[in-house]
Amino acid sequence: MAAAAAGKAAAAALSAGAAFAASSGRAHAGLIPGWSSPSPAPAQGAPPPSQQPPEPAAEEKHKPRNDNPRTGAAGFDPEPLEHAVEMLVVIEKKANPTEAKKTFEYLKKREETRQAEFAAKKAEYLKEAATIEHERSRAEYEEKKKLAQTQAEIKSQVARYQDELARKRLQSEHEAQRARNQELVKMQEESAIRLEQIRSKYEEEIQELRRETEKEKAALAQETNRLEKKAQAEARALELKLSEDVNRRMLIEQLNAEREKWVEAINTTFGHIGGGLRTILTDQNKLVVAVGGITALAAGIYTTREGARVVWGYVDRILGQPSLIRESSRGKYPWSGVPSRAMSTVTSKLKNGSNLGKDGKGFGDVILNPSLQKRVNQLANATANTKLHQAPFRNMLFYGPPGTGKTMAARELARESGLDYALMTGGDVAPLGAQAVTKIHQLFDWAKKSNRGLLLFIDEADAFLCERNKTYMSEAQRSALNALLYRTGDQSKDIVLALATNRPGDLDSAVADRIDEVLEFPLPGEEERSKLVKLYLDKYIVEAGEKQGKGWFSFFRRKPQKIVVKGITDDLIREAAAKTEGFSGREIAKLLASVQAAYIRAAMSL
Repeated sequence: MAAAAAGKAAAAALSAGAAFAASSGRAHAGLIPGWSSPSPAPAQGAPPPSQQPPEPAAEEKHKPRNDNPRTGAAGFDPEPLEHAVEMLVVIEKKANPTEAKKTFEYLKKREETRQAEFAAKKAEYLKEAATIEHERSRAEYEEKKKLAQTQAEIKSQVARYQDELARKRLQSEHEAQRARNQELVKMQEESAIRLEQIRSKYEEEIQELRRETEKEKAALAQETNRLEKKAQAEARALELKLSEDVNRRMLIEQLNAEREKWVEAINTTFGHIGGGLRTILTDQNKLVVAVGGITALAAGIYTTREGARVVWGYVDRILGQPSLIRESSRGKYPWSGVPSRAMSTVTSKLKNGSNLGKDGKGFGDVILNPSLQKRVNQLANATANTKLHQAPFRNMLFYGPPGTGKTMAARELARESGLDYALMTGGDVAPLGAQAVTKIHQLFDWAKKSNRGLLLFIDEADAFLCERNKTYMSEAQRSALNALLYRTGDQSKDIVLALATNRPGDLDSAVADRIDEVLEFPLPGEEERSKLVKLYLDKYIVEAGEKQGKGWFSFFRRKPQKIVVKGITDDLIREAAAKTEGFSGREIAKLLASVQAAYIRAAMSL
C-alpha cells in the first residue's frame, strides 16, 4: 500500500515537473515575441527592442539559437525537470504520503512564485520599452521643433536682409532727392536774395529822397514857426510895456484897499475876543463853565477820534484789502469796487468791440509769441469752463526774463476767464517778520470771499518760496512758506495761484509740486518786436495826450501839444525791430517813452 502510494506520488510529481518545465518554457518564450526561448533580462541602459539589431536573414531564421547556456538548442530549459526529479527522489525516500503531498505542494507554490516573478519582469520590460519609445518620440519632436525654429530664423534673417536692402535703397534715393531739392532751394533763395537786394536798393533811394524832402519841409516849417513866435513875442512885449504903468497904479490902489479892509477886520475880531475874555475873567462862574466846556470838548474830540480809529481799524481788518495786495480788481472794500468795475465793463464793451485788442484775440496790449498766445488763450478758456462747472482750479507758473509780459498776461487771463485778480510781490513778505504768517492767512481768507473766484498772482515768487534748506532763509520766511503750502495743499475752487519768477529752479520742491501748468515767457522775436514798436509808438507819441483830453474836466485842463509824426512806414518799424534784438517788451516801452520825453524837451526849449 505504501509502495503503491509512493509510486503514484512519484508519477504525479514527474508529470507536474514536466508540465512546469513546459509552462516555464512557454513563459520564457512569451517574454519577447518572435523568440522561441527566454533570454536574460537586458542590462540597465540597454537599447529598447526597436533599437535591437535587425533580425537575421531568411535562411538563418530556422537555425536553432542558444543564448542561454543552460537551455538546449531547441530552447528547452531542463532546470524545472531536474528539480522535479530531485523532488521525486525525495518523495520516494519518504514513506509517509502526507509528507509527499506537502513536498508536492511546496514544489507547486515555488513554481507559481517563479511564474509570478516572470510575469512581473515581463511587465517591467514592457514599461521600460514604452518609456524608451516615449523618449525617442520626444527626442524626434524636439529635433523637428529645433529644425522648424532654425528654418524660421533663417527666413526672418532673409526678410530682414531684404528689408535692410530696400531701406538702404530708399534712403539713398531720398538723400539724392533731398540733395536735388536743396540745390533747387538754394538757387531759388539766391534768386530771391538778388531780387530783394535790387528792390531794397531802389526802396532805400526812394526813402532817402523822401527823407530829404521831409527834412527840408520840417526845416522850412520850423523857421516859419520861429519867425511867427518871435513876432508874437515882440508884440506881446510891446503891449505889456505900454500897459505896465496903468497896471502898476491899479495894483497899488487894490493893495491899499485890501490892506485897509484886513486891518479893520483884524481890529474888530480882536476887539470881540478881548471883550469876551474880559467878561469871562471877571465872572468866576462863566470862567468855570468855559474851562469845563473846553475840557469836555477836547475830551469828546479825542474820544471820538480814537474810537473812530479803533472801529475803522476793525472794519479795515475784517472787510478791507490785505496789506500784501499791491493791485486788485476788487477794490479796497467790497462796496468800493462795484462802480469802477461797472464803468470798466461798460467802457471795455463800448470801445473796440469789447476791447478785443490789437490782434483780435482779447488780450489788449499783451503781445506774445503765437504759440504762447494760443496756450494762454487755452488756459483762459479752461479756467472759465472750470469756474462754470465748479471744478477745482489749476495753479500756474510763469517764468522768463524780466519785462516779457508775465504780469500783464496774468491780468488779462483773469479778465478773460471772468475772475477777479490780485497782485502781490514776494519781496513784501520778508520785511513782515513774524507777522508774515498772519498776513498770508488773512490774504487767503480775503481771497476766498470773492464770489467770482480770484486769481492770486505772486510776482518774484522766488523771494520767499525758495528752497527751505537755504542757510540764509530766516525762520519767519520758512514759516511764511509753510503757511502758503498749508493753504494750497488741496485743489481750490475759489483761488487760482499764479507764480512768476525769473529763476524757476530756486523754488521749493513742495511749491513746484503744487503747480499744474508751466508757461515760459521768452524774449520777443522780430515779429513781436515790430508789433510792440508800433503799439508803443501809437501809445506814447502818435496818440499821446488824447486820453487826458477826454472827461468832465477837459474844458478846464490845459490841452497838451499834439506830436505830429510823418514818414513812419512799416519798413522803418521793421528796421527798428531788427535793431532792438534782445530787448524785452518793457525795454521797448521805455525806449519809446524816452523818445517822447526827448521830443517834449526839444519842444519846450524852442
